[in-house]
Amino acid sequence: MKPDTVVLDPAQQAALDALEALLDPVDGRLSPGGHSARRTGPFGIPRLAESGGRRSRALRGRRAARGNQPGGSVERDALRRYRAGIYLHGRPGRGKTMVMDRFYGAVRTSRKRRFHFHTFFAALHAATHALGSVERAIDELLGGADLVCFDEFHVTDIGDAMLIARLLEVLFAEHRTLVVTSNYRPRDLLPNPLFHDAFVPTIELILAHLDTVALDGPLDYRTRTPHRDTGFLAGRYVLTEGAGSAPPRVEAGARAVAARADPHDIERLAVDVPLGNGRTLRARTATDVITVDFHDICAVPTSAADYLLLAERYRHLTMGEVPPLREVPPDWAMRLVNLVDVVYDADIPFTIHASEPPHDLTAGVPLIPDLARTASRLGELPLTNASSVRAV
Repeated sequence: MKPDTVVLDPAQQAALDALEALLDPVDGRLSPGGHSARRTGPFGIPRLAESGGRRSRALRGRRAARGNQPGGSVERDALRRYRAGIYLHGRPGRGKTMVMDRFYGAVRTSRKRRFHFHTFFAALHAATHALGSVERAIDELLGGADLVCFDEFHVTDIGDAMLIARLLEVLFAEHRTLVVTSNYRPRDLLPNPLFHDAFVPTIELILAHLDTVALDGPLDYRTRTPHRDTGFLAGRYVLTEGAGSAPPRVEAGARAVAARADPHDIERLAVDVPLGNGRTLRARTATDVITVDFHDICAVPTSAADYLLLAERYRHLTMGEVPPLREVPPDWAMRLVNLVDVVYDADIPFTIHASEPPHDLTAGVPLIPDLARTASRLGELPLTNASSVRAV
C-alpha cells in the first residue's frame, strides 16, 4: 500500500494487513493465494476449467458434492482449502469502510467493482426481474470484475435472504474475490429467530469461503470527526417540542439550509410522488427538496430501491414526526434504518425532526442491531431544537 496521511489504529492496521494478503506483494495485483493447481484467469484469480461453461459446471459440481456426501461435509472441507476473500465486521464507526476503500484503491486492476450493498441489491432485484435469472443479472452488473467489494453487507429479511444466498453461491462458484464490510458477525446475519435457521447453510458457505476479520476498536470515529457543512452533514437533527432540553448547535452558514428544510416553515402543498409500479409517496416538494413524514414512508411497504430513487431525484431530504422507534413495529424501524443508510451513502443533506435524541430514539428495539449504525450516523448531524430552527 502507498503511504498516506491517515494514521491507522492497531485494529484498522490488522484488518488492512489481512486485506493486503490478497495482493501480490510485488505488483499489487490480486494474488491467487498459492493455489497454483487451479487454472487462473487475468490477475491471478482462480477460474474454473473452460470459459462459457464456468458457472454451470461449478453449480453442477457443487450439487453433485452435496448429493454424494451426507450433509455436504466433503464439499465444505474442500471449500475451506480455498479462501475467496475477506468478511470484515465490527461496530459502527470503527473504520471498516475506510480500510476497505484504501485496499480497493491500491488493487492494480480495472477489473474491480465496489458497491454499497443497498445499491447493489436494489439493482440486482431489478436486473433479475428484467433478465429472468440471478446469473444473468450478476453478469450484467459485475461484468468481468475479479474483485467485488460490498460495503455494509447485511441480511434482515427472509425474502431477501433467499436472493442473497443465490448471489453468494454464484459469486463463489465463479471464484471472484469478494470483500465485504458488515456490522454483523457471519453467525449473527438474519438475527430474527423465526428465520435464522433457514439462513445457516448460507452462513456456513460464507465461513467456508471468506476469512472473517474483526475490526472493532474502542473508538467510534464518527464522534471525533470535525463537522462539515456539506453532503449528509449539511442536514440537521431537530428535537421537537417536549423532547427535553438540548442545546442548539447550528453552524454558521447552515441555518438557512435547516430552515429551508423545516416541514413546519415551508409552505408547500402535499403531492403524490411517484415511486414506480404505480405506487406513490405522500410528500411535500419544492424543486429539489422533499419533506416526508415518518408514517408516510416507514409505515407503508417501501424499500431501499424507493429510497435510492428519492436520493437520485432530490438534493435534500427531510423527515418529520419521527417517534421513538420502540413505539412502532419493527418493520417500520427497519425502513428508517435502510433510508438513513441510503441517504448517508448518497451523501445528500438529511434533516430529521424527532421527539428524542438519536441514541434514545433508537433504544429499546430488539432484533435490529443495525439501529446502532443508524444512531451513530444520526449522531453526526448537528443537534438543534425546533424553536431554534424556526427562529432563524
